[in-house]
Amino acid sequence: MERTFVMLKPGVLQRRIAGEVLSRFERKGLKITACKMLRMDRPQVETHYAEHKGKDFYEKLVEYTLSGPVLALVLEGEDAIALVRRLCGPTDIHESPPGTIRGDYAYSTRLNIVHASDSPASAEREIALFFTPAEICQWADGNQDWF
Repeated sequence: MERTFVMLKPGVLQRRIAGEVLSRFERKGLKITACKMLRMDRPQVETHYAEHKGKDFYEKLVEYTLSGPVLALVLEGEDAIALVRRLCGPTDIHESPPGTIRGDYAYSTRLNIVHASDSPASAEREIALFFTPAEICQWADGNQDWF
């Protein structure tokens, strides 16, 4: 099993579509092993997006991320990183096909609604930035008879 980090950005919560977006991941068989809503502070946002510092969109990305709460998630599953990135679709909304999260919900590339780790190293770094090991819940799919 592989873990990945996902962040639903302020626009998801502002538009009240968090449940719809989360259901996309769950319907594909991914397991939520950590989840928290938080307001990031500037140092945390700058650390998270350090690789983009100096790019033309960096300041707007930082301001957008600071504009409201985010939902930070750890998802687990077979090939979770690649699967989540396929579900999200390309960052550029003009390239994101219908049926992907960005293709269905994003209306601006600059105000992207979801962040997803792009590699095992990124996932590990981003998970550690948002969660302690104790906050990640290991659980097994149990007997469904009690539903």
